Amino acid sequence: MSMRQIFAEQYVKLPVLVNSTTCLGKTYIVTGSNNGLGLETARHLVGASASCVVLAVRNLAAGEKAKADIECTTRKMGVVQVWHLDLSSSESVKRFAAKAEAELVRIDGLIENAGVMLDTWTLAEGGMEMSMTVNVINTMFLGMLMLPKMMARAKTFAIQPRIVFLVSGLAFQNTARRELEKVGKVDVLGGLNNQKKQAMNARYALTKLVETYAVRAFAAAYPFEKTQIVINMVSPGICTTRLARDTSIVMRAAQGVIRTAVARTAEQGSRTILHALLADETTQGKHLSGCKVKEDWIQPWMTNADGQKMQKQIWKELVALTEWAQPGFGTKLS
Repeated sequence: MSMRQIFAEQYVKLPVLVNSTTCLGKTYIVTGSNNGLGLETARHLVGASASCVVLAVRNLAAGEKAKADIECTTRKMGVVQVWHLDLSSSESVKRFAAKAEAELVRIDGLIENAGVMLDTWTLAEGGMEMSMTVNVINTMFLGMLMLPKMMARAKTFAIQPRIVFLVSGLAFQNTARRELEKVGKVDVLGGLNNQKKQAMNARYALTKLVETYAVRAFAAAYPFEKTQIVINMVSPGICTTRLARDTSIVMRAAQGVIRTAVARTAEQGSRTILHALLADETTQGKHLSGCKVKEDWIQPWMTNADGQKMQKQIWKELVALTEWAQPGFGTKLS
């Protein structure tokens, strides 16, 4: 897939699809929602008469500031809640999921927006590189932990909740593919944790490729017919956000040039997320972009025999990590 295709997508006119009919009385969780795409997505949901929108954020002070901003612009009080979630920590993910289980009567949508872009090798818990931990491992861990609660509430309230993962068109480029091909077909995550072999300037794209494989496997393992939950993913396009804030000045400058030329605003990008949130069960496991299903972005090398083996192996390793972090996880989902 070429950057030309990604750039062309930037000029698509995007509708705002949420309103009081689609969101009235509903409860949503948006991760990474103190700024950027997450903030604008949450703002739209509050404005569309959701009854509860949880801002899941690492920095509570920034979350409270975002809450005040949303309340000021929407004139709606008592809707936004600010909860702590640090995706670099599996313990934080477990605490968040337990809090949601205990305090939220229903969950109509979980929007997994939080992510990081880094260009220096940084370690998170257990010695795993930070961006792989945040963008893939604990993002999927949160989705897996939330699924039993959402399945139960789907049955109780006769609703069809959504789990939306944010991915990126960069995942489908050869740069990400080459990085993944550096590792074998066994212990993929371990192989990707080799600082000497991995190029950090391609790390974000790589994490989004691995996440895309994981979401496709997750959706296949827990189909809509079994769960009554729609699991899909969306590439929001190139947007003016603070995603590159933790990278070097050179990386930030390069990102700045691209964004100046073709970027959407964060509010415009959030419209693609809202589309995914409202999309029906025919989008199960599918990739969306520009407020349309874009399965043609999924590359042939991802769906051929070798690609399928890679997808199954990534999923196997993620499930094993989840079982290690949360013993008995598989039983809850059986």
